[in-house]
Amino acid sequence: MKQPWQTAWPERISYGLSDAADNLVFQMMTTYLLFFYTDVYGLSTSAAAILFVVARLADVVESLIIGVMIDHTHSRFGKSRPFFLWYALPYVLFAVLTFVTPNFGATGKLVWAYVTYLGLGFFYTAVNLPITSILPALSQNERELTLLGVIRQFFGSSVQIIVAVFTLPLVALFGQGDQQRGFLLTIVLFGIISLVLILNTFFQVKERFSQPERPHQSLSAVWGMLKQNQPWFILSSVILLYWLTTAIKNQTTIYYFKYLIQREDLVPVVNGFTFASLIGVILIVRLANHHGKKNTMLAGIAIAAVGQLILGLGTAINQLAFVFGGTLINAVGNGLIIGLVSIMIADTIRYGTALGIQAEGILASTDDFGVNVGLGLGGLVTAGLFHLSGYTANHAQNIATQHMITLNYAWLPLLLYVVMFIVLIFYNEQQLQDAINV
Repeated sequence: MKQPWQTAWPERISYGLSDAADNLVFQMMTTYLLFFYTDVYGLSTSAAAILFVVARLADVVESLIIGVMIDHTHSRFGKSRPFFLWYALPYVLFAVLTFVTPNFGATGKLVWAYVTYLGLGFFYTAVNLPITSILPALSQNERELTLLGVIRQFFGSSVQIIVAVFTLPLVALFGQGDQQRGFLLTIVLFGIISLVLILNTFFQVKERFSQPERPHQSLSAVWGMLKQNQPWFILSSVILLYWLTTAIKNQTTIYYFKYLIQREDLVPVVNGFTFASLIGVILIVRLANHHGKKNTMLAGIAIAAVGQLILGLGTAINQLAFVFGGTLINAVGNGLIIGLVSIMIADTIRYGTALGIQAEGILASTDDFGVNVGLGLGGLVTAGLFHLSGYTANHAQNIATQHMITLNYAWLPLLLYVVMFIVLIFYNEQQLQDAINV
């Protein structure tokens, strides 16, 4: 017997807009924060690298804390939903403060960067993790959960493209030659929109299947379930590898075009080709229903790798047409990958419940854990390799640094896609579905 559909379109769109809200700030962090710290704010690459490591170590703990908080929240608004209300404003405030450039000395500027970036990481987790943890509480219809996940990623990917394409033009418009002012006013604009969209999600979505009557077990009991939840471990690894890949590539894009091509103005152009990720997202419903989620994600990884290879060839023969074409193909594959993440996490949450443990908060923290650690390691790899090769901000780069930029932009991401594909092969989707459908 087929499950009825439990959500209407206003709720579905509001759920999807929650990811759009987070991505207005998140994409700024992913794509431009390292550049902002080194070329605008004035931190050294070594200081930025250490900051990213510290922040990501903190995020590992924060993801677990927020997950436990969700699991033990019992309010009239539900378990995950109230986090949108409680933490939306602090999230936006710290996003703005991260791009403030106070006239401090070197030590004061570094302290300011630590306080604001660490705070932003915590509040990002507080408003982003509930987007994933609330999904299995919205419906019990398998196809509806897939649709909700696709709607979420469609809006999230759309905003990622908007931010990637329009950030630098907005910085130029608002700053009029002053990048510090330009970045600040741009994040203020994005922050206001983000606040409105997060609060809209709180008012529009409804938790229907959170099973508040089932008590949450101790962390030791949850850990026992996690050890049996092989799909969760595999998916966690894939998510980490995906965001490591994304961070390394995205953070290096602006350096590649600024220092190797001498065409910083082309950054919005190449980022515009990532619109193709929406094609991948839209294809998910049909492909996943016919071929399964695992096979659909494997196809996405393969397509992304082919696109990355073409991009790499473009850097080797100095042909921008290959770089742009590879970016477009890569984006289609990325849309398939990232569009399935929240849907497959929801499956692991339901699988955990089938194993006798309700822990949607901790299991959903997989996504934020992978995002945060992947971005942190990506920032460390990028900034660390630049530092070792002798990178100097706003100057012509030496041959070693040019090679490092190309390595980060083209070849390291390709290697990581191959590893990602191999890891996902071990994901046992049939075992998971059999347990959920009992």
